[in-house]
Amino acid sequence: MKEIFIERRREILRVAIKNNDRLSDCFIEEEKHGPFPGQIYKAVVKNIIPALKSTFLDIGLEKNAYLYLEGKFEKRNIKKGQELIVEVVKEELGQKGAKVTSAFSIPGRYCVLLTDNCDISFSSKIKSQEYKKQIREALNKPNEIGIKIRTAAGQVSIDEINQEIEKLYKQYRQILEKSSYSNKAGLLYNGGDTIGKVLRDNLDGLVSSIIVDCQEDFQRINNYIKDKKELNTELQLYEGHRSLFDIYGIEKEICLLKNERVNLSCGGYIIIENTEAMHVIDVNSGKNVGSNLRETTAFETNLEAARTCARQIRLRNLGGIIVIDFIDMQKENHKNKVLDELHKAFEGDKNKTIIYPFSQLGLVQIARRRKSLPIESYILEDCKQCKGHGKKLKFSYVCMLIKNEILKVDNESRIADIFIQLNSHYKKFIDESPQGFLDSIEAKGKRIYLKFIEEDLENFKVEPMIFKSQIEEVKKYLIN
Repeated sequence: MKEIFIERRREILRVAIKNNDRLSDCFIEEEKHGPFPGQIYKAVVKNIIPALKSTFLDIGLEKNAYLYLEGKFEKRNIKKGQELIVEVVKEELGQKGAKVTSAFSIPGRYCVLLTDNCDISFSSKIKSQEYKKQIREALNKPNEIGIKIRTAAGQVSIDEINQEIEKLYKQYRQILEKSSYSNKAGLLYNGGDTIGKVLRDNLDGLVSSIIVDCQEDFQRINNYIKDKKELNTELQLYEGHRSLFDIYGIEKEICLLKNERVNLSCGGYIIIENTEAMHVIDVNSGKNVGSNLRETTAFETNLEAARTCARQIRLRNLGGIIVIDFIDMQKENHKNKVLDELHKAFEGDKNKTIIYPFSQLGLVQIARRRKSLPIESYILEDCKQCKGHGKKLKFSYVCMLIKNEILKVDNESRIADIFIQLNSHYKKFIDESPQGFLDSIEAKGKRIYLKFIEEDLENFKVEPMIFKSQIEEVKKYLIN
Protein backbone atom coordinates (compact mmCIF):
# COMPACT_ATOMS: atom_id res chain seq x y z
CA MET A 1 0.00 0.00 0.00
CA LYS A 2 1.02 3.61 -0.60
CA GLU A 3 0.98 6.62 1.70
CA ILE A 4 1.26 10.29 0.69
CA PHE A 5 2.71 12.87 3.10
CA ILE A 6 2.31 16.62 2.45
CA GLU A 7 4.27 19.10 4.56
CA ARG A 8 3.90 22.86 4.08
CA ARG A 9 6.20 25.47 5.52
CA ARG A 10 6.42 29.25 5.08
CA GLU A 11 8.18 29.19 1.70
CA ILE A 12 8.31 25.52 0.78
CA LEU A 13 5.95 22.65 0.02
CA ARG A 14 7.19 19.06 0.15
CA VAL A 15 5.37 15.89 -0.86
CA ALA A 16 6.66 12.38 -0.18
CA ILE A 17 5.24 9.04 -1.28
CA LYS A 18 5.94 5.83 0.59
CA ASN A 19 5.34 2.45 -1.04
CA ASN A 20 5.12 -0.43 1.45
CA ASP A 21 6.66 1.86 4.10
CA ARG A 22 9.61 2.75 1.86
CA LEU A 23 10.17 6.21 0.38
CA SER A 24 9.70 6.00 -3.40
CA ASP A 25 9.14 9.59 -4.60
CA CYS A 26 9.76 13.09 -3.26
CA PHE A 27 8.60 16.41 -4.72
CA ILE A 28 9.66 19.88 -3.56
CA GLU A 29 8.22 23.25 -4.53
CA GLU A 30 9.62 26.59 -3.35
CA GLU A 31 7.61 29.79 -3.65
CA LYS A 32 10.60 31.73 -4.96
CA HIS A 33 11.26 29.17 -7.68
CA GLY A 34 9.28 29.41 -10.89
CA PRO A 35 7.96 28.93 -13.42
CA PHE A 36 6.82 25.33 -12.88
CA PRO A 37 6.02 22.65 -15.47
CA GLY A 38 2.30 22.68 -16.21
CA GLN A 39 1.85 26.42 -15.73
CA ILE A 40 0.35 28.28 -18.71
CA TYR A 41 1.49 31.81 -19.62
CA LYS A 42 0.67 34.54 -22.07
CA ALA A 43 3.94 35.13 -23.93
CA VAL A 44 5.32 37.73 -26.32
CA VAL A 45 7.95 36.76 -28.92
CA LYS A 46 11.11 38.81 -28.21
CA ASN A 47 13.68 37.22 -30.51
CA ILE A 48 13.89 34.51 -33.16
CA ILE A 49 17.14 32.67 -33.92
CA PRO A 50 16.65 30.53 -37.07
CA ALA A 51 20.07 28.85 -36.75
CA LEU A 52 19.01 27.37 -33.41
CA LYS A 53 15.40 26.86 -34.54
CA SER A 54 14.38 28.66 -31.37
CA THR A 55 12.43 31.69 -30.30
CA PHE A 56 12.77 33.51 -27.00
CA LEU A 57 9.64 34.70 -25.25
CA ASP A 58 8.79 37.17 -22.53
CA ILE A 59 6.43 35.41 -20.10
CA GLY A 60 6.42 38.19 -17.53
CA LEU A 61 9.33 36.86 -15.47
CA GLU A 62 13.00 37.82 -15.10
CA LYS A 63 14.29 35.26 -17.61
CA ASN A 64 12.90 34.77 -21.09
CA ALA A 65 11.54 31.32 -21.90
CA TYR A 66 12.50 29.49 -25.09
CA LEU A 67 10.42 27.58 -27.64
CA TYR A 68 11.84 25.16 -30.22
CA LEU A 69 10.51 25.85 -33.69
CA GLU A 70 10.52 22.30 -34.96
CA GLY A 71 8.07 19.99 -36.67
CA LYS A 72 4.59 21.44 -36.99
CA PHE A 73 5.61 24.57 -35.08
CA GLU A 74 8.03 25.58 -37.86
CA LYS A 75 5.08 26.10 -40.20
CA ARG A 76 3.35 28.62 -37.92
CA ASN A 77 5.52 31.49 -39.20
CA ILE A 78 5.96 32.99 -35.74
CA LYS A 79 7.00 36.64 -35.82
CA LYS A 80 8.66 39.03 -33.39
CA GLY A 81 6.10 40.75 -31.17
CA GLN A 82 3.51 38.01 -31.69
CA GLU A 83 1.47 36.92 -28.67
CA LEU A 84 1.22 33.22 -27.82
CA ILE A 85 -0.23 31.01 -25.11
CA VAL A 86 2.47 28.61 -23.91
CA GLU A 87 2.86 25.85 -21.34
CA VAL A 88 6.04 25.31 -19.31
CA VAL A 89 7.54 21.86 -19.93
CA LYS A 90 10.91 22.35 -18.18
CA GLU A 91 11.92 24.60 -15.30
CA GLU A 92 14.68 27.19 -15.48
CA LEU A 93 18.11 25.63 -15.09
CA GLY A 94 21.23 27.70 -14.43
CA GLN A 95 21.31 30.62 -16.85
CA LYS A 96 18.83 28.96 -19.18
CA GLY A 97 15.18 30.03 -19.01
CA ALA A 98 12.20 27.73 -18.94
CA LYS A 99 11.39 25.57 -21.96
CA VAL A 100 7.82 26.05 -23.20
CA THR A 101 5.49 24.67 -25.84
CA SER A 102 2.65 26.40 -27.65
CA ALA A 103 0.74 23.09 -27.72
CA PHE A 104 -0.56 23.60 -24.21
CA SER A 105 -2.71 21.03 -22.42
CA ILE A 106 -4.90 20.88 -19.31
CA PRO A 107 -4.67 17.60 -17.37
CA GLY A 108 -7.46 16.04 -15.37
CA ARG A 109 -7.62 12.81 -13.41
CA TYR A 110 -9.35 10.80 -16.16
CA CYS A 111 -8.33 12.67 -19.31
CA VAL A 112 -6.17 15.47 -20.71
CA LEU A 113 -7.45 18.34 -22.86
CA LEU A 114 -5.14 18.89 -25.87
CA THR A 115 -4.84 21.95 -28.09
CA ASP A 116 -2.53 20.63 -30.83
CA ASN A 117 -5.15 18.32 -32.35
CA CYS A 118 -8.87 17.53 -32.28
CA ASP A 119 -8.58 13.75 -31.92
CA ILE A 120 -9.54 11.26 -29.23
CA SER A 121 -6.46 9.32 -28.11
CA PHE A 122 -5.69 6.88 -25.31
CA SER A 123 -2.99 6.08 -22.79
CA SER A 124 -0.62 3.39 -24.06
CA LYS A 125 -1.69 1.25 -21.09
CA ILE A 126 -5.25 1.04 -22.42
CA LYS A 127 -5.28 -1.97 -24.77
CA SER A 128 -8.97 -2.93 -25.10
CA GLN A 129 -10.30 -2.02 -28.56
CA GLU A 130 -13.87 -2.56 -27.33
CA TYR A 131 -13.37 -0.02 -24.55
CA LYS A 132 -11.87 2.48 -26.99
CA LYS A 133 -14.87 2.06 -29.28
CA GLN A 134 -17.30 2.66 -26.40
CA ILE A 135 -15.44 5.80 -25.36
CA ARG A 136 -15.37 7.23 -28.88
CA GLU A 137 -19.11 6.67 -29.32
CA ALA A 138 -20.14 8.17 -25.95
CA LEU A 139 -17.63 10.99 -25.42
CA ASN A 140 -18.95 14.55 -25.44
CA LYS A 141 -16.00 16.42 -26.94
CA PRO A 142 -16.01 20.03 -28.22
CA ASN A 143 -14.85 20.19 -31.82
CA GLU A 144 -11.86 22.52 -31.40
CA ILE A 145 -9.93 20.47 -28.83
CA GLY A 146 -8.48 16.97 -28.51
CA ILE A 147 -8.90 14.57 -25.59
CA LYS A 148 -6.49 11.91 -24.34
CA ILE A 149 -8.06 9.27 -22.09
CA ARG A 150 -5.90 8.38 -19.08
CA THR A 151 -5.59 4.94 -17.46
CA ALA A 152 -7.61 6.01 -14.39
CA ALA A 153 -10.66 6.52 -16.65
CA GLY A 154 -11.13 2.76 -16.77
CA GLN A 155 -12.29 2.81 -13.13
CA VAL A 156 -15.19 5.24 -13.62
CA SER A 157 -18.30 5.67 -15.76
CA ILE A 158 -18.38 7.55 -19.06
CA ASP A 159 -20.64 10.13 -17.41
CA GLU A 160 -17.85 11.00 -14.95
CA ILE A 161 -15.37 11.30 -17.82
CA ASN A 162 -17.73 13.65 -19.67
CA GLN A 163 -18.20 15.74 -16.52
CA GLU A 164 -14.43 16.16 -16.28
CA ILE A 165 -14.19 17.11 -19.97
CA GLU A 166 -16.83 19.80 -19.38
CA LYS A 167 -14.80 21.13 -16.44
CA LEU A 168 -11.52 21.11 -18.40
CA TYR A 169 -13.16 22.83 -21.38
CA LYS A 170 -14.47 25.56 -19.09
CA GLN A 171 -10.90 26.12 -17.81
CA TYR A 172 -9.68 26.21 -21.42
CA ARG A 173 -12.17 28.93 -22.35
CA GLN A 174 -11.21 30.93 -19.25
CA ILE A 175 -7.53 30.77 -20.28
CA LEU A 176 -8.36 32.07 -23.77
CA GLU A 177 -10.51 34.89 -22.35
CA LYS A 178 -7.90 35.89 -19.77
CA SER A 179 -5.23 36.00 -22.49
CA SER A 180 -7.36 38.16 -24.80
CA TYR A 181 -8.19 40.65 -22.05
CA SER A 182 -4.62 40.93 -20.71
CA ASN A 183 -2.28 43.56 -22.15
CA LYS A 184 0.96 42.03 -20.91
CA ALA A 185 2.75 38.71 -20.57
CA GLY A 186 2.09 36.73 -17.41
CA LEU A 187 0.58 33.67 -15.75
CA LEU A 188 -2.79 32.49 -17.06
CA TYR A 189 -3.24 29.12 -15.34
CA ASN A 190 -1.36 27.59 -12.44
CA GLY A 191 -1.59 23.97 -13.56
CA GLY A 192 1.93 23.33 -12.22
CA ASP A 193 0.82 23.10 -8.59
CA THR A 194 2.62 20.15 -6.98
CA ILE A 195 -0.32 18.91 -4.90
CA GLY A 196 -2.59 18.91 -7.96
CA LYS A 197 -0.05 16.94 -10.00
CA VAL A 198 0.50 14.39 -7.24
CA LEU A 199 -3.24 13.84 -6.78
CA ARG A 200 -3.81 13.44 -10.53
CA ASP A 201 -0.83 11.18 -11.19
CA ASN A 202 -0.42 9.13 -8.02
CA LEU A 203 -3.77 8.87 -6.25
CA ASP A 204 -5.26 5.46 -6.98
CA GLY A 205 -6.84 2.51 -5.21
CA LEU A 206 -3.47 1.54 -3.71
CA VAL A 207 -3.15 4.77 -1.69
CA SER A 208 -4.32 3.93 1.83
CA SER A 209 -3.80 7.34 3.41
CA ILE A 210 -2.88 10.97 2.80
CA ILE A 211 -1.40 12.84 5.78
CA VAL A 212 -1.16 16.66 5.66
CA ASP A 213 -0.14 19.29 8.21
CA CYS A 214 -2.00 22.29 6.76
CA GLN A 215 -5.73 22.89 7.24
CA GLU A 216 -6.13 24.54 3.82
CA ASP A 217 -4.46 21.63 2.05
CA PHE A 218 -6.60 19.21 4.06
CA GLN A 219 -9.79 20.94 2.93
CA ARG A 220 -8.64 21.13 -0.68
CA ILE A 221 -7.76 17.42 -0.83
CA ASN A 222 -10.96 16.47 0.95
CA ASN A 223 -12.98 18.34 -1.70
CA TYR A 224 -11.02 16.52 -4.40
CA ILE A 225 -11.43 12.96 -3.12
CA LYS A 226 -14.92 13.05 -1.58
CA ASP A 227 -16.68 12.34 -4.89
CA LYS A 228 -14.09 9.85 -6.20
CA LYS A 229 -15.99 6.60 -5.63
CA GLU A 230 -13.12 4.45 -6.87
CA LEU A 231 -10.87 5.59 -4.00
CA ASN A 232 -10.73 4.23 -0.47
CA THR A 233 -8.20 6.69 0.94
CA GLU A 234 -8.13 8.00 4.51
CA LEU A 235 -7.28 11.69 4.82
CA GLN A 236 -5.57 12.76 8.06
CA LEU A 237 -4.66 16.20 9.43
CA TYR A 238 -1.41 16.02 11.41
CA GLU A 239 -1.34 18.51 14.27
CA GLY A 240 1.67 17.26 16.23
CA HIS A 241 4.37 19.44 17.74
CA ARG A 242 7.25 18.10 15.61
CA SER A 243 7.36 18.48 11.83
CA LEU A 244 5.52 15.91 9.74
CA PHE A 245 8.58 14.73 7.77
CA ASP A 246 10.64 14.45 10.95
CA ILE A 247 8.12 12.40 12.92
CA TYR A 248 7.66 9.91 10.06
CA GLY A 249 11.40 9.56 9.38
CA ILE A 250 11.20 11.12 5.91
CA GLU A 251 13.61 13.96 6.72
CA LYS A 252 16.36 11.48 7.55
CA GLU A 253 15.92 9.76 4.18
CA ILE A 254 15.97 13.08 2.30
CA CYS A 255 19.21 14.06 4.06
CA LEU A 256 20.81 10.86 2.74
CA LEU A 257 20.19 12.06 -0.83
CA LYS A 258 23.10 14.50 -0.46
CA ASN A 259 25.54 11.56 -0.44
CA GLU A 260 27.22 10.51 -3.69
CA ARG A 261 27.80 7.01 -2.36
CA VAL A 262 24.93 4.57 -1.72
CA ASN A 263 25.79 1.21 -0.18
CA LEU A 264 24.24 -2.06 -1.35
CA SER A 265 23.25 -4.85 1.04
CA CYS A 266 25.43 -7.32 -0.89
CA GLY A 267 28.55 -5.33 0.07
CA GLY A 268 28.87 -3.36 -3.15
CA TYR A 269 28.01 0.30 -3.67
CA ILE A 270 27.14 2.87 -6.31
CA ILE A 271 28.57 6.36 -6.84
CA ILE A 272 26.26 9.04 -8.29
CA GLU A 273 27.91 12.03 -9.95
CA ASN A 274 26.05 14.92 -11.56
CA THR A 275 27.57 16.93 -14.38
CA GLU A 276 26.12 19.72 -16.50
CA ALA A 277 25.65 17.35 -19.43
CA MET A 278 24.46 14.17 -17.73
CA HIS A 279 24.24 12.07 -14.57
CA VAL A 280 26.73 9.19 -14.22
CA ILE A 281 26.32 6.20 -11.89
CA ASP A 282 29.27 3.87 -11.27
CA VAL A 283 28.63 0.39 -9.86
CA ASN A 284 31.35 -1.21 -7.69
CA SER A 285 31.54 -4.68 -6.13
CA GLY A 286 33.18 -3.31 -2.95
CA LYS A 287 33.12 -5.95 -0.22
CA ASN A 288 30.92 -8.36 -2.15
CA VAL A 289 33.18 -11.41 -2.11
CA GLY A 290 30.53 -14.04 -1.52
CA SER A 291 31.54 -15.94 -4.64
CA ASN A 292 34.91 -16.89 -6.07
CA LEU A 293 33.49 -16.57 -9.56
CA ARG A 294 33.88 -13.06 -10.94
CA GLU A 295 30.87 -13.37 -13.28
CA THR A 296 28.59 -14.42 -10.39
CA THR A 297 29.81 -11.54 -8.19
CA ALA A 298 29.31 -9.05 -11.01
CA PHE A 299 25.80 -10.35 -11.77
CA GLU A 300 24.64 -10.34 -8.14
CA THR A 301 26.01 -6.83 -7.55
CA ASN A 302 24.56 -5.46 -10.80
CA LEU A 303 21.14 -6.97 -10.09
CA GLU A 304 20.85 -5.18 -6.75
CA ALA A 305 22.45 -2.05 -8.20
CA ALA A 306 19.78 -1.91 -10.92
CA ARG A 307 17.02 -1.69 -8.31
CA THR A 308 18.96 0.85 -6.25
CA CYS A 309 19.87 3.02 -9.26
CA ALA A 310 16.22 3.24 -10.32
CA ARG A 311 15.11 4.14 -6.79
CA GLN A 312 17.80 6.79 -6.42
CA ILE A 313 17.02 8.28 -9.84
CA ARG A 314 13.36 8.65 -8.85
CA LEU A 315 14.08 9.95 -5.34
CA ARG A 316 16.66 12.48 -6.55
CA ASN A 317 14.45 13.42 -9.52
CA LEU A 318 17.29 12.98 -12.01
CA GLY A 319 16.37 13.69 -15.61
CA GLY A 320 17.93 14.06 -19.05
CA ILE A 321 20.76 11.67 -19.92
CA ILE A 322 21.74 9.12 -17.27
CA VAL A 323 24.58 6.63 -17.81
CA ILE A 324 25.08 3.57 -15.57
CA ASP A 325 28.48 1.88 -15.66
CA PHE A 326 27.68 -1.64 -14.47
CA ILE A 327 30.41 -4.16 -13.61
CA ASP A 328 31.41 -6.04 -16.77
CA MET A 329 29.46 -9.25 -17.43
CA GLN A 330 30.13 -11.77 -20.17
CA LYS A 331 26.86 -13.70 -20.27
CA GLU A 332 24.04 -12.21 -22.33
CA ASN A 333 21.34 -13.75 -20.12
CA HIS A 334 22.86 -11.95 -17.11
CA LYS A 335 22.77 -8.65 -19.00
CA ASN A 336 19.15 -9.25 -19.99
CA LYS A 337 18.15 -10.01 -16.39
CA VAL A 338 19.80 -6.79 -15.17
CA LEU A 339 17.92 -4.81 -17.84
CA ASP A 340 14.66 -6.53 -16.88
CA GLU A 341 15.26 -5.60 -13.24
CA LEU A 342 15.90 -2.00 -14.27
CA HIS A 343 12.66 -1.87 -16.29
CA LYS A 344 10.72 -3.41 -13.41
CA ALA A 345 12.13 -0.87 -10.94
CA PHE A 346 10.86 2.02 -13.07
CA GLU A 347 7.29 0.67 -13.20
CA GLY A 348 4.92 3.27 -11.82
CA ASP A 349 7.33 6.14 -12.59
CA LYS A 350 5.28 9.04 -13.97
CA ASN A 351 8.26 10.52 -15.84
CA LYS A 352 8.70 9.04 -19.32
CA THR A 353 11.81 6.86 -19.15
CA ILE A 354 13.60 5.05 -22.00
CA ILE A 355 16.20 2.41 -21.12
CA TYR A 356 18.65 1.40 -23.86
CA PRO A 357 20.45 -1.99 -24.07
CA PHE A 358 24.03 -2.48 -22.91
CA SER A 359 26.49 -0.71 -25.21
CA GLN A 360 29.70 -2.29 -26.46
CA LEU A 361 31.48 -0.61 -23.54
CA GLY A 362 29.09 -2.22 -21.05
CA LEU A 363 27.19 1.02 -20.33
CA VAL A 364 23.43 1.42 -19.99
CA GLN A 365 22.00 4.71 -21.15
CA ILE A 366 18.73 6.07 -19.80
CA ALA A 367 16.75 9.03 -21.14
CA ARG A 368 14.32 10.32 -18.51
CA ARG A 369 12.06 13.28 -19.03
CA ARG A 370 13.01 16.17 -16.76
CA LYS A 371 9.89 17.83 -15.38
CA SER A 372 11.42 19.69 -12.45
CA LEU A 373 14.74 20.38 -10.74
CA PRO A 374 16.75 17.60 -9.05
CA ILE A 375 16.21 17.30 -5.30
CA GLU A 376 19.83 18.29 -4.67
CA SER A 377 19.16 21.78 -6.04
CA TYR A 378 16.84 22.37 -3.07
CA ILE A 379 19.14 21.00 -0.37
CA LEU A 380 22.71 21.55 -1.66
CA GLU A 381 24.79 24.49 -2.86
CA ASP A 382 28.33 24.90 -4.20
CA CYS A 383 31.02 25.13 -1.53
CA LYS A 384 32.91 28.41 -1.98
CA GLN A 385 35.85 27.16 0.12
CA CYS A 386 36.73 24.54 -2.47
CA LYS A 387 35.86 26.80 -5.43
CA GLY A 388 32.66 24.97 -6.32
CA HIS A 389 34.14 21.48 -6.55
CA GLY A 390 32.24 20.32 -3.45
CA LYS A 391 28.73 20.68 -2.06
CA LYS A 392 27.30 21.84 1.24
CA LEU A 393 23.78 21.81 2.60
CA LYS A 394 21.90 24.98 1.66
CA PHE A 395 21.56 27.46 4.49
CA SER A 396 17.75 27.43 4.18
CA TYR A 397 17.74 23.64 4.50
CA VAL A 398 20.11 23.71 7.49
CA CYS A 399 17.73 26.17 9.20
CA MET A 400 14.87 23.74 8.63
CA LEU A 401 16.86 20.87 10.16
CA ILE A 402 17.86 23.03 13.15
CA LYS A 403 14.21 23.95 13.66
CA ASN A 404 13.29 20.24 13.65
CA GLU A 405 15.90 19.54 16.34
CA ILE A 406 14.64 22.43 18.50
CA LEU A 407 11.07 21.15 18.16
CA LYS A 408 12.25 17.69 19.16
CA VAL A 409 13.96 19.07 22.28
CA ASP A 410 10.96 21.24 23.10
CA ASN A 411 8.64 18.26 22.73
CA GLU A 412 10.60 16.20 25.23
CA SER A 413 11.01 18.93 27.85
CA ARG A 414 10.37 22.67 28.02
CA ILE A 415 13.92 24.01 27.75
CA ALA A 416 14.50 27.72 27.12
CA ASP A 417 18.26 27.67 26.42
CA ILE A 418 19.54 26.10 23.19
CA PHE A 419 23.22 25.90 22.19
CA ILE A 420 23.89 25.55 18.46
CA GLN A 421 27.26 24.74 16.92
CA LEU A 422 27.29 25.60 13.24
CA ASN A 423 29.83 25.18 10.46
CA SER A 424 31.55 28.53 9.80
CA HIS A 425 30.55 28.21 6.13
CA TYR A 426 27.15 29.65 7.16
CA LYS A 427 28.47 32.61 9.20
CA LYS A 428 28.04 35.11 6.37
CA PHE A 429 24.34 34.29 6.07
CA ILE A 430 23.69 34.89 9.76
CA ASP A 431 25.83 38.04 9.86
CA GLU A 432 23.59 39.49 7.13
CA SER A 433 20.44 38.97 9.22
CA PRO A 434 20.68 37.44 12.71
CA GLN A 435 16.96 38.04 13.24
CA GLY A 436 16.16 36.36 9.95
CA PHE A 437 18.02 33.27 11.17
CA LEU A 438 16.08 33.28 14.46
CA ASP A 439 12.80 33.64 12.59
CA SER A 440 13.65 30.78 10.23
CA ILE A 441 14.34 28.36 13.10
CA GLU A 442 11.24 29.65 14.93
CA ALA A 443 13.18 30.36 18.12
CA LYS A 444 10.49 32.53 19.73
CA GLY A 445 10.58 32.09 23.52
CA LYS A 446 14.07 30.52 23.37
CA ARG A 447 17.52 31.88 24.18
CA ILE A 448 19.80 30.84 21.35
CA TYR A 449 23.57 30.52 21.82
CA LEU A 450 25.43 30.18 18.53
CA LYS A 451 29.06 29.14 18.06
CA PHE A 452 30.77 28.80 14.68
CA ILE A 453 33.11 25.83 14.28
CA GLU A 454 36.01 25.78 11.82
CA GLU A 455 36.57 22.03 12.09
CA ASP A 456 34.87 19.53 9.81
CA LEU A 457 31.59 19.61 11.73
CA GLU A 458 28.67 17.84 10.03
CA ASN A 459 26.93 21.17 9.35
CA PHE A 460 25.42 21.71 12.82
CA LYS A 461 24.77 20.37 16.31
CA VAL A 462 21.88 21.35 18.61
CA GLU A 463 22.21 20.86 22.36
CA PRO A 464 19.75 21.82 25.14
CA MET A 465 21.31 23.71 28.06
CA ILE A 466 19.83 22.24 31.25
CA PHE A 467 22.22 23.26 34.02
CA LYS A 468 23.33 26.73 35.07
CA SER A 469 26.98 25.72 34.67
CA GLN A 470 26.32 24.85 31.00
CA ILE A 471 24.60 28.17 30.37
CA GLU A 472 27.46 30.04 32.06
CA GLU A 473 29.98 28.41 29.72
CA VAL A 474 28.15 29.43 26.54
CA LYS A 475 26.58 32.78 27.53
CA LYS A 476 29.11 34.72 25.42
CA TYR A 477 27.53 33.13 22.31
CA LEU A 478 24.00 34.45 23.07
CA ILE A 479 22.49 36.08 19.95
CA ASN A 480 19.02 37.01 21.19
